[in-house]
Amino acid sequence: MPDYSIPLSTPKISGNEWQYVKECLDTEWVSSAGKYVELFEEKITEYTGAKYAVACVNGTSALQVALKLAGVIPGDEVIVPTITFIAPVNAIHYNGAKPIFMDADFFYNIDVKKTIEFINNETVFKNGFTFNKTTDKKITAILPVHVWGNAACLDELIPLCEERNIAVLEDASESLGTFYKDGRFKGKHTGTVGKLGCLSFNGNKIITTGGGGMILTNDNKLAEKARYLITQAKNDPVRYIHHEIGYNFRLSNIQAALGVAQLEQLPEFLKRKRDVHKQYVEAVEKIEGLAMATVPDYADNNNWMNLLQIDNKTYGEDRETLMARLSENGIQTRPVWALNHKQRPYKDYQIYKIERAGELVERSLCLPSSTNLNHAEIDILINHLSSTTKIV
Repeated sequence: MPDYSIPLSTPKISGNEWQYVKECLDTEWVSSAGKYVELFEEKITEYTGAKYAVACVNGTSALQVALKLAGVIPGDEVIVPTITFIAPVNAIHYNGAKPIFMDADFFYNIDVKKTIEFINNETVFKNGFTFNKTTDKKITAILPVHVWGNAACLDELIPLCEERNIAVLEDASESLGTFYKDGRFKGKHTGTVGKLGCLSFNGNKIITTGGGGMILTNDNKLAEKARYLITQAKNDPVRYIHHEIGYNFRLSNIQAALGVAQLEQLPEFLKRKRDVHKQYVEAVEKIEGLAMATVPDYADNNNWMNLLQIDNKTYGEDRETLMARLSENGIQTRPVWALNHKQRPYKDYQIYKIERAGELVERSLCLPSSTNLNHAEIDILINHLSSTTKIV
């Protein structure tokens, strides 16, 4: 893999990480027991406003367990966007359920209007549950993803899902720090407005534990069941009696120590992310054929990842050519994920009016967005972007 002088998204380790991790090593509390796991959960609830938080080994495991908590069982169906990292789709599969793929809106999030249209026109409500008219399978949950840190607009979707007994599970893996500022959920953090929400602390996220995740909920029973399941479902932890099949999904104390230190720096990270986004917007708007993807104005988004949109004809280069040229100059970029409904494991599953997602993917490129990114590095990137076209 190339050694990039300007990487895509790297963590910033600049606070109390060494101190807190050293304490874990000095006290020998290195596994899933220790004070930092519960402290990290407590700090996340304080920040997000969720009543309960349950720390997991990664975001995918959080999604897998959250789906189970929502009542998803083998044979059920779950609505999910086609533009997302594959983890939520895989989590659906891990629970024996099947995905129904939805199109994207202009912010790359699930197209809520089409989703509502699908529920109203393509499903039937009977015996307290919603069934797919095409497959006659129960649709138990919907899994909107707050892609790139942009809040999905759920104002109209959640009330409908409540009427139809469809659980809303938010994938907030990329949106720690994103709060709604308008609408039904004004003041709420992403991941706290549905039945359950999930965070990720992978190495490329706005804060990191190396690998880690969190389940958010306002329901005490769901939180307790989550803790039970992720620690191997121990009914008697002394005699190792198990009444259910559980998982080894608990976050370690060392990882949680990293998380506590990182969370202390989140306000600084958010400020830097927003400064980077502003600098990109101001510079790119002067380059003909390029534009930065817009972010929704109904939320204070965390600007976790910045997306460049390319008009091939006007700019004079397509995405692949530009990506290769930037790579040759030590700048790491990447395309948007391949559409999930076209991935080999999922190509035969149901889709609904997917019309915009493909076009968004084809003309979009993820730009370096690290909290370590400085103004000089952005200027270097902008100079390379400007080299094949005229400045307007």
